[in-house]
Amino acid sequence: MSSISSRLAKDRGEMTIAIQGRFTYDVHKEFRDAYERVDAQATSFIIDLAGTEYMDSAALGMLLLLRERAGGDRAKISIINCSKDLLQLIRLTNFQSLFDIS
Repeated sequence: MSSISSRLAKDRGEMTIAIQGRFTYDVHKEFRDAYERVDAQATSFIIDLAGTEYMDSAALGMLLLLRERAGGDRAKISIINCSKDLLQLIRLTNFQSLFDIS
């Protein structure tokens, strides 16, 4: 089972979205809702994958949609706490050129 939580640091305009479990198409609505609710207030995003066990191509697509909504090339999105397997997928798809990875 997967769950997505989000919190907004209003003083910094920074939204953190944490994904627990499997990051797949099954959570696309929950993921979108996490950032659309307060999108106007958020100026940067942190995607925390510390609890993410698996990520598929749909998850990569969801990250791209967030990037477009957040300003495309001007978007400030960091992906943090990647496991070795997730980091390998990110590098394989060249997402490190689109997102800050740490």
